[in-house]
Amino acid sequence: MKMTASLFDNIIDTAQDCIFWKDKERRFVGVNQAFLDFYGFDSPDVLIGKTDEDMGWHNDPAPFMQDEMRVLEGESTYKVPGKCMVRGEERDIIATKRPIYGGNEIVGLVGSFSDVTDVMRRKNEMDQAQIMYTKEQLRQYPYFDKLMDEVRMDEILDSLTGIIARAYILDFAKALIAQKTPFTFAIIDLDNFKFINDTYGHYAGDHVLMDVSRHLALYTQGYGVAGRFGGDELLIINLKDIEYPDKAQFFDQMYGNHNILRKNIPLDDHNLFVTGTSGCATYPNDAQSYDELFGLIDKTLYHGKSKGRNCYTIYEEQKHRDLEIKKIAKQGVYTCMSALTRQCEMVQGFENKLQAVVPLLMDELQISDLYYVGRNGQIHSVLGKKKVEDVSDIRQLMSEELYADSTLEKIQHKSPVLYEVLNRWGIEAVMIVRMGIEKETFGYLVCAEPKNQRIWQENECGILYFLAKLLAANIYIELEARPE
Repeated sequence: MKMTASLFDNIIDTAQDCIFWKDKERRFVGVNQAFLDFYGFDSPDVLIGKTDEDMGWHNDPAPFMQDEMRVLEGESTYKVPGKCMVRGEERDIIATKRPIYGGNEIVGLVGSFSDVTDVMRRKNEMDQAQIMYTKEQLRQYPYFDKLMDEVRMDEILDSLTGIIARAYILDFAKALIAQKTPFTFAIIDLDNFKFINDTYGHYAGDHVLMDVSRHLALYTQGYGVAGRFGGDELLIINLKDIEYPDKAQFFDQMYGNHNILRKNIPLDDHNLFVTGTSGCATYPNDAQSYDELFGLIDKTLYHGKSKGRNCYTIYEEQKHRDLEIKKIAKQGVYTCMSALTRQCEMVQGFENKLQAVVPLLMDELQISDLYYVGRNGQIHSVLGKKKVEDVSDIRQLMSEELYADSTLEKIQHKSPVLYEVLNRWGIEAVMIVRMGIEKETFGYLVCAEPKNQRIWQENECGILYFLAKLLAANIYIELEARPE
């Protein structure tokens, strides 16, 4: 076969890499078809006689110019990474360039490059992804040992969090039941995750999920495995803790000092406070089938949410046997406000009104008591469960109409007298609303729950705020005896 110009052109045009050649002034002399297709040109005429700078392909043309000047001096470059603009999009490329000789003289250069944008993106995704289980760790379980002979590891693990993906964590639970292996099944729902996503963006949400999943996987080593059910819901299969005291200790430590929940996760200039609500049940102690078992953990999860979130619920037959999700669901905010109004209208006197609405609030807000602080700065239990105590520095805390938090940290600094009382009562979560009209303050309503770092929801804050304004209006309009 004799090499002709036509045959050479055909060979060059069938190459998948983009090929080009230039003269000593770095001006294009020719390109192949792959080059034209890459940039979307119909003909090489648009670039013949022009340089890269003339075409405007590089945001920073200096490195490309320097490489080509060295090539024109006799050097060669091999797979040098770079970036170029293609139809308004910056693409990653790797380029190789060599000098062209005419006799003993360099008359130009020839180069080729490949688009590696998709490869780089996949690599970046892999670099950013976390992997929480190795093959050796999972092969200790017969289900995963068999599975990994058929399924790739990157499919078994969730692509974001690095813990077990939904399909395989659920199948693992079913396999354990088929093998009659006892285990505790738990579900965790991150509290106020939607707020984090909406306020700080999906990147922040992903960061939180990865952080919690990483520490959860580390914590469950030796117990079992963690998986992602979907969204902000995570699953735990605990093969070690089957009896109630062991399960309680497992969750106490998980919510305590193991850096999983009830913690701040730093992100840029923010500290994201993250908590979670959990529910669990055990096979075969509590359920005999997968569907029954999952139904129980779902019920206990919603039971925890109804108690104010940021807590765990371990299924106990005597306590939770008749629990139904539809009974857990709270009534609408309007319905609750309407009922509060009716109860207040039925009786006279400030304390009588509080006595009338407490049962509604206990049911709707899942609180054990309601407190109020009068003008003299003393705190009273509506149900009489606590003695009257001085909390007169509460005013220093209440710069706004409403204060709600799951810890007493801010109160400790701003209102030490109030903090001392609440701390002695074992209070962790508190919500306070001012009772007042314009600048006149009649007192404060206080929801303060012992041993419960609950996250107060917006509808709950709204209900207590409504009641405070309702009572303030009654005090102001009807000239009732104001709370002392």
